[in-house]
Amino acid sequence: MFYKDERLALFIDGSNLYAAAKALGFDIDYKLLRQEFMRRGKLLRAFYYTALLENEEYSPIRPLVDWLNYNGFSMVTKPAKEYTDSMGRRKVKGNMDIELAVDAMELAPRVDHIVLFSGDGDFRPLIESLQRQGVRVSVVSTIRSQPPMISDDLRRQADNFIELDELRDVIGRPPREEAAPRPAALASEQ
Repeated sequence: MFYKDERLALFIDGSNLYAAAKALGFDIDYKLLRQEFMRRGKLLRAFYYTALLENEEYSPIRPLVDWLNYNGFSMVTKPAKEYTDSMGRRKVKGNMDIELAVDAMELAPRVDHIVLFSGDGDFRPLIESLQRQGVRVSVVSTIRSQPPMISDDLRRQADNFIELDELRDVIGRPPREEAAPRPAALASEQ
């Protein structure tokens, strides 16, 4: 439930929201997402959190980050860390949970309602703390994917759960086709 006069802030866990939308088979139109929540209340801030691979020549997320930065979103990024796991597989780590939690706690005295776009159960204590400060918290994620993308504890703690799939017609667009991989011969020539 939203009230027109309440001060609202969005906190978007970028990788979590991307994974949830992908599991449901659609892409997020961030312009429409921002407009939808401006309609629901007095939107003070829309934060987007993501880690970036700094050593890559081209990062597929860079155009999105730049667009969001120019279109009313407060971007919070940090370099992702690359490592090799015990099985010799290349892994990337770029957890933004602490940054999101600190920003939410700092903004809490100035907002009435926070909308968290994440299903990560690690955010349950954050929601509990925000609620003790008098802030209502809605969580946007999905239970319709297999497996569900939202932690049961997080869903229970939130004041309101918004099923991402029910926002599809308002903030979604069909997924873009993935760029075709370049032939190995071309890739090695550059």
